[in-house]
Amino acid sequence: MSLRTLPLLVLNLGGEMLYIVDQRLRAQSIPGDKARQDEWTDVDRRRVMNDIIGGIFNKKFMDELFKPQELYSRKALRTVFERLVHASIMRLNAPSMDKLYDLMTMAFKYQVLLCPRPKDILLITFNHLDAIKDFIYEAPKTLAQVDATFRKLIDTYGSLSAGELQLIRQTLLIFFQDIHIRVSILLKDKVQNSNGHFVLPTSGPVPWGTEVPGLIRLFNSKGDEIKRTEFVSGGNYQLPYREGSFDLYGDRVIKLGTNIYSISRPVETDMSGAAKNLASRVKENTAPNPLAKEELNFLARLMGSLDIKKPLVNEAGFRLNLFTTDEEEEHAALTRPEELLYQVINIQADKDPQRNEELARIMGEFEVAEEPKERISKGADLLAMMDELDAEHECKSLPS
Repeated sequence: MSLRTLPLLVLNLGGEMLYIVDQRLRAQSIPGDKARQDEWTDVDRRRVMNDIIGGIFNKKFMDELFKPQELYSRKALRTVFERLVHASIMRLNAPSMDKLYDLMTMAFKYQVLLCPRPKDILLITFNHLDAIKDFIYEAPKTLAQVDATFRKLIDTYGSLSAGELQLIRQTLLIFFQDIHIRVSILLKDKVQNSNGHFVLPTSGPVPWGTEVPGLIRLFNSKGDEIKRTEFVSGGNYQLPYREGSFDLYGDRVIKLGTNIYSISRPVETDMSGAAKNLASRVKENTAPNPLAKEELNFLARLMGSLDIKKPLVNEAGFRLNLFTTDEEEEHAALTRPEELLYQVINIQADKDPQRNEELARIMGEFEVAEEPKERISKGADLLAMMDELDAEHECKSLPS
């Protein structure tokens, strides 16, 4: 497992999240002179995109993200993205948040699977960041934050060997293992089968630095070529016209990581083809987690570094529906299997020193003694204790 995978995972999933949010906001926006107070306008869309991008690329958040660390569960990352997507006046209910996370996950999984070579994961990330910069509207500070992250990516990953990059790719594939959610846009483009598995192409450009398949060379012990044999490869392959640019600006060449929602069309997710995924998620939700305390520390650090802008007191939040109609969203809430609901830990941490001290005190109470026989059971109970803690905190906050 690579300790440098987390930044690439969060940035690419964040890029897919912004693609989807932008597409849905455009679909639901109303001209400003015709919109009611509770309806979206283009001004609202720009503000929401700026706020979410500002939250993702906040310097403190990026500094925490780029520290070498292991990947944690999909539940933990979903908690981070739920906080990020609510970094503005926009609000999503549980079914829409589930659908958003499913779309993000499957899109990036597809990109990692089709990545021609491990190094091209960086080009996929750069495609996402290039598109994110286009979303920013009259916010030079936010644009500077994205450029700073660009440079941090180049400094961190530009000098890694092919083996280290392959380990990152393998870590990402392990993270996405057994997720087979059907997505309508991928089914219509015939890149996903009805069982949720992806269709890998047998044609197209080969990775940069390689040759088109169809020729076998034989060499002797001195390294001299002594024979050539041609064979039919069974695909229509061609050489790429150039290598993608790994600079701050340039042609990335590959299209993986670009916005597939730029043409307006409805996108649906279907869980009925994910029977194997169901078992894995049930196991994930119920199995004892020996890393529970470490995961709590990870979430607390990331949440505490997020710069979340809250709506003004007299400003109502706008609800975004990722379904075509409200009825479909309500139906999804009623029919979604109980086993597939994400059990999310809610942790409140911000720049308020008092609250940070309180969080540190609470976490200190959960310190696990160095007793090998008890460590696993105590870690497994931590998630349950967090639920009790949330309930206790709510009771204390009520007026007496």
